[in-house]
Amino acid sequence: MSTYFCDFNVRWSDIDANRHMANSAYMQYCAQARMAFMSERKMGLKELNRWGIGPVILHEEYSFFKEIYMGQSVKVSLEVDGVSEDGAIYRFLHKFYLSDGTHCASAVALGVWIDTMLRKSTTPPSDIIEVMNEFKSESTSVLTKQDLKALPFRPENIDPSAFI
Repeated sequence: MSTYFCDFNVRWSDIDANRHMANSAYMQYCAQARMAFMSERKMGLKELNRWGIGPVILHEEYSFFKEIYMGQSVKVSLEVDGVSEDGAIYRFLHKFYLSDGTHCASAVALGVWIDTMLRKSTTPPSDIIEVMNEFKSESTSVLTKQDLKALPFRPENIDPSAFI
């Protein structure tokens, strides 16, 4: 099991009206940590484009424990917390730490790989599966389509006249 860490310095644009890191910044840091992780392991935009696939996050959730302020250094971890047998479904666990090791927040992001031409979910190449296996945690779950069906929200279309 390996854990990946990505370093950030909290900027003015990451702060909200309460003078601590904004919720949207947590989401951006997680996305950047995932892309840095992938790029450093030859799964970056160039490779994804060649393979014709892309990662899509379907659900993210966060828990916050301690405030993070402008000017602080933050390390965001990444572990593969869940993956389907074919690698098509994945779940990343992120943890936010201050430089002294204080655990400030955690996030879980569940996603799938899509074929960027067909816009449908697909199985990733073996290169990606090998990297995902290297970063599994001790408690990594085997995910199935049932995990996608169990997400808390479902689409609920409405009549557009409701907007008037």
